[in-house]
Amino acid sequence: MVNIVIFGAPGSGKGTQSDLIIQKYGLHHISTGDILRGEIANKSELGIIAEGFISKGQLVPDELIIRMLAEILDKAPTEKGFIFDGFPRTLEQGEALDKLLKEKGTCILAALNLEVEESELIERILKRGVLSGRKDDNLETAHARLKVYYSQTEPLKDFYKKQGKKINIKGTGNIEDIFERICQSIDRIIK
Repeated sequence: MVNIVIFGAPGSGKGTQSDLIIQKYGLHHISTGDILRGEIANKSELGIIAEGFISKGQLVPDELIIRMLAEILDKAPTEKGFIFDGFPRTLEQGEALDKLLKEKGTCILAALNLEVEESELIERILKRGVLSGRKDDNLETAHARLKVYYSQTEPLKDFYKKQGKKINIKGTGNIEDIFERICQSIDRIIK
């Protein structure tokens, strides 16, 4: 299985590049935000528990997210692989994901780190806010989300670097050029 983690700061293009990777390599997209919204909408047991945390403004515990991921992996054993978008975000989540995948007889092959300067990230977030109408894509929220990202993700970068799986991808330029750099990295790994 080809299992890839894609991470980068808010506005780095993870969603856009994930969609292109899915189309080219046939991977199953796993976005924890989408999973949570789906579980809550379906009123599953895990969704009801998750909604209880979210309604109080709390983060959903890692253990609950891992249980949701385990269910998805169990339902898709014949998939070519997965792209994990937005998860893991912390060292603890990275360790938990590695343990889960090991139990399933697979592992992360690569952790793609989209590198974009902070000034460009903020510009992208603000532009996205104007185009999409997302009220949370404003300057104050952008700075707060970047601060959280930097504080939570640095240990995760080191985690994948020590495993020899972290691949830095220049996340600037046009979408096609960024995707070409990603494909070159993925192709080297799967060949």
